[in-house]
Amino acid sequence: MTTEYEFMRIEKAGKIAHLTLNRPHRLNAVHQPAAFELKAAAQALADDPDIRLVAIRGEGRAFSTGIDLKDLAAGLIDMQYFRVWEEALRIFETMDALVLCQVQGHAVGGGLQLAMACDIRAATADANLSVPAINEGLLPGLGTFRLARYIGHGRAKRMVLSGDGISGEEGLKVGLVDHLIPAESMVAAFDALIEKYMAVNSQGCRLSKLAVNDCFDLEFDTFLERYMDLQQQGYDSSDFKEAIDAYNAKRKPTWG
Repeated sequence: MTTEYEFMRIEKAGKIAHLTLNRPHRLNAVHQPAAFELKAAAQALADDPDIRLVAIRGEGRAFSTGIDLKDLAAGLIDMQYFRVWEEALRIFETMDALVLCQVQGHAVGGGLQLAMACDIRAATADANLSVPAINEGLLPGLGTFRLARYIGHGRAKRMVLSGDGISGEEGLKVGLVDHLIPAESMVAAFDALIEKYMAVNSQGCRLSKLAVNDCFDLEFDTFLERYMDLQQQGYDSSDFKEAIDAYNAKRKPTWG
């Protein structure tokens, strides 16, 4: 089933939803209407109880070049954009479903911010990853919040304060990229990663995502109680029962 938005589309196949950014003529740059649309699409995916994994791609040569600089220069983007954009990213970051993205070409500014809000990033070796907002006299969104958590304060400050980018290959080395995929077969390679993560995509897996989200923000005792609550949910789930049944039957589990 396909849901067509003006600047993106969602294609559902069973428990998997494919979200494709669709402004290839602008390298999937995001103007103000697209930011609102992304939030609406993210919320629709988060509210869908059947979806277990969201796969995000960019149509054409780039994942996304972030904020639409032509519209920004024309005065068509105001401060409301920045809040709506961050709200959209937070939905992806905290939704129940696992969120994977395929990065090719450019993941620049908001494009890299969107990738960082995903759980798993797959990129081609020559992908360009950068947060060059300083060139416009702006802050690179909550890249200022997320980037250091992935690559450390020093590397994050270098990228933020210089605007310099790194390649997908370097991104793998510093922890910003999780999987390198070959440019010539990136679609098939990304589809294989989707299958890999779907094979372990139990409720316990998705609850683990939520626990890791909190690992830098909670004191130990608070985190322990958070973990106990999530673990209870996993222990009470039908997926845990299925895992035990599969173990006893010496077969692979089938997740609900």
